[in-house]
Amino acid sequence: MFRITVADRFAAAHQLRGYKGQCERLHGHNWQVEVTVEGEELSGNGILLDFSLLKKALSGVLKGLDHSFLNELSYFQERNPTSEHLAYLIFCEMRQALRAYPGVRVREVTVWESDRARATYLE
Repeated sequence: MFRITVADRFAAAHQLRGYKGQCERLHGHNWQVEVTVEGEELSGNGILLDFSLLKKALSGVLKGLDHSFLNELSYFQERNPTSEHLAYLIFCEMRQALRAYPGVRVREVTVWESDRARATYLE
């Protein structure tokens, strides 16, 4: 099994509903996102997936989140905009973005809301 990982960043604000504490108030993060994909077969030149293609896919997904108020996005209308839900959303969107590469599957997405706090979704 081969795995490759890329990372990117975006800035966004959110408010946690039903949370008693500071995070209930409007605040923002400079989020870092790491995406790992895996596959069993390499191309003839020894590549699972070109890093530039993976970076482009991640950039496209994050473009829709960058400089947004997460609570206003349709995905978060019925879900709390937690790091956990954000990791799952990005996972699903990356899976969709990479569907043209059948031997490659998204393994995990980690969302860092600070340098000391992260959430990961993996299959």
